[in-house]
Amino acid sequence: MNQLKLKSQLEQFFIEDIGDRDLSSETIFGKDEKGQIKFVAKDNGIFCGEDVIRTGFPMLDQEVVVEISVKDGERIEKGQVFATVSGKVSSLLQGERVVLNLVQRMSGIATATNEAVRILNSQHTKITDTRKTTPGLRMMEKYAVQCGGGVNHRFGLYDAVMIKDNHISFAGSITKAVEKVRSQIGHMVKVEVEIETEDQVKEAVAAKADVIMFDNRTPDEIKEWIGLVPEGIKTEASGGISLDNLASYRDTGVDVISLGALTHTVKALDISVKVVIG
Repeated sequence: MNQLKLKSQLEQFFIEDIGDRDLSSETIFGKDEKGQIKFVAKDNGIFCGEDVIRTGFPMLDQEVVVEISVKDGERIEKGQVFATVSGKVSSLLQGERVVLNLVQRMSGIATATNEAVRILNSQHTKITDTRKTTPGLRMMEKYAVQCGGGVNHRFGLYDAVMIKDNHISFAGSITKAVEKVRSQIGHMVKVEVEIETEDQVKEAVAAKADVIMFDNRTPDEIKEWIGLVPEGIKTEASGGISLDNLASYRDTGVDVISLGALTHTVKALDISVKVVIG
């Protein structure tokens, strides 16, 4: 992750939560009282958020000591203590909620991605994410997908062209849309076209799209149409795919399967923070 961006985002999150002051901690504990908190997994899953812990707490207090026993992408087990943070009690309590929220969400995404990769069980087809991310958390959520064994789709509207059904309708055809795009973008930008019919596959191929997305198509339809796509064009399956039916797409031959559920409906991994006294 971009460390400058991470620090900037964490700063915003801390300001939102702390505001002008932490009324609870400041009125209960002295400035020099020391303590320790431990991060404990309450369920099995894939850990993600090492940089959040290591960067977050020192932003509030440079004297805190952070110890983490696992790396991003490694499995943690229920009951496992995987991180310890020591320092001023007030600093630990000010940072606890923001850091924990992010680590839980990122670990939940990494765990869901890892499960998707396991279910798909393919040497060829990769699991990828979408733009259905939480506003403000896209960098962290897409990083979590990587930690779970997936790959990233485009990060936004700015780094790749995706010609969807509405673009095609307004432009008049796939051919016209691709021509307009090609006349204005540089050679480093990929162009993906979303298709829904066999004729659209043929048109996208003729227009020389870089990627063809089979949108809301059944595994049988994809198997039938993918033979029309030459080897130099990447393929993607998207829409209507969940962990429940993911395995049925294993033998379609597509290069990637995108799952919006990895980020927009994911369950946070259950993690708690325990205080160590004495």
